[in-house]
Amino acid sequence: MSKAAATPCSPHVRAVMCKQKNLKYKVTTIADNKIFGFYVSLPSSESHEKLVKNFVWGENGLNERLKPLKWQVYGKDFELILIQFYVNPASSLREALKEIGSYSRKEKSIAIPVILDQENFFRHSEIERQEYFITIIIERLELLKEKVKRNKLDLNLEKLKIDTIKNLN
Repeated sequence: MSKAAATPCSPHVRAVMCKQKNLKYKVTTIADNKIFGFYVSLPSSESHEKLVKNFVWGENGLNERLKPLKWQVYGKDFELILIQFYVNPASSLREALKEIGSYSRKEKSIAIPVILDQENFFRHSEIERQEYFITIIIERLELLKEKVKRNKLDLNLEKLKIDTIKNLN
């Protein structure tokens, strides 16, 4: 179900690394029917790049830990929940980001932006960072509940939350 995308913000994308306007992007390959995908945007001068990439795509990173969660188990209306990490974003981007993106019926996907900065991530211990990831992902899935209800979408959100917590612990 991998599809190439014109922009890194589109949920269905292949693994890419590119530079544009002094930013680096890294996106998870969408394969194996995984319900979660990941995208990271970093300033090109970012010193935390290795740390963030390890937390997302490392041997015990989010991608590996959530890989067993397949979209078919949770309903027919969501094939991808793309978690977009923005590392130390500019204030203009920070203000423009919503807590949760719009649902795309065509792609059966939604993007969930998450800001990583000194305050909420980098100054904390590794255990606190792991806890932050779990907390923020579950909080954002909770926000998804209203979109699912309002748009009458087929997504077993409670099962997804339980399985997500189980795989992240």
